[in-house]
Amino acid sequence: MKYILFLILVLPFSVMAQSTDNPYLSTNEKGQLQLTKKGASHFAQLALNCIQKEYPNKLNQVLKDSSDLQSPVDLHPAFYGCFDWHSSVHGHWMLVRLLKQFPSLPEAKQIRMVLLQNLSKENIIGEVNYLEGASKSWERMYGWSWLMKLSDELYDWDDPDAKVWKRNLQPLTDAFIQRYLNFLPIQHYPVRTGVHPNTAFGLSFALDYARKAGHKELESLITSRALDYFLEDQDCPAAWEPSGEDFLSACLEEANLMRRVLPKGKFQAWLNQFLPPDKMNALLQPALVSDRSDPKLVHLDGVNLSRAWCLYGLLPYIENKKLKQQLLQSAADHLNATVPYIASEHYEGTHWLASFAVYALEAK
Repeated sequence: MKYILFLILVLPFSVMAQSTDNPYLSTNEKGQLQLTKKGASHFAQLALNCIQKEYPNKLNQVLKDSSDLQSPVDLHPAFYGCFDWHSSVHGHWMLVRLLKQFPSLPEAKQIRMVLLQNLSKENIIGEVNYLEGASKSWERMYGWSWLMKLSDELYDWDDPDAKVWKRNLQPLTDAFIQRYLNFLPIQHYPVRTGVHPNTAFGLSFALDYARKAGHKELESLITSRALDYFLEDQDCPAAWEPSGEDFLSACLEEANLMRRVLPKGKFQAWLNQFLPPDKMNALLQPALVSDRSDPKLVHLDGVNLSRAWCLYGLLPYIENKKLKQQLLQSAADHLNATVPYIASEHYEGTHWLASFAVYALEAK
């Protein structure tokens, strides 16, 4: 009787703890935080401020000769803004996503104009040409994954502009699919780091695209390699996270991939071996960000957001009600620890974190 009374008193308080005073966030019927229209407008402005901003710019390339010394917009006519190529790609994804979620955004007309300019047929051909000459490891797999996410978002959107963007983007999508098909058979060991090369994150969005687009070869390869890499994993060292410049949780990203790959019952058994509840506790406290002007330390804002999207993704697979409530609360804690600080004077974070926030705040 005392235990029942305890639940009656505590659970409503726990649900209430998901609420926030941040005008960019609200709570849905599942108790998850989600983006408001005001928040969508705010994040759209952040992307619009950088999507066609060429400098500062961090190019990721090997110079074969002096002909490679060109400006960012010449090298990457579609994805030259937002400091680096992959951030530009997921900035474009975010604008597409926000248009779909909030068609009446005040920025909608400007978003369409920018996307029509950047995602032109000619610009995407330029991106394909660059990729053909780039090293095998260029943007592997973080940039690859976000390009697949952009393609996924456009794939079945019944919007006249979106159909044009999808058609224009398809040659680049196909080129990255070929890179997955070429690379995965020869990658014997997964990359488990909490930054760009992380294999689990790199496979997740590509698998989502393969299923939506009906690309059976890509889906089959990703599924089989995910099982090869991760099926036997146990006792992920969650206490080691986060590392000092992580923006992904190695443990949670792996779990977030495997929930896509395994049937629900098998995944629950796998998760119990991989991240037992007592080990998972180490992942439930948000990371501390001491200096948002430091381009590596601000990565920890990213780990807060990526943990939130993984925790929301895992919720349907958690049967223990107490643990489920802990994960729900932790996701909210991680979001509230970072979302208020995404817009700052520091370009080190503003050029990419809004995309992470929008993805974390999607209804799962």
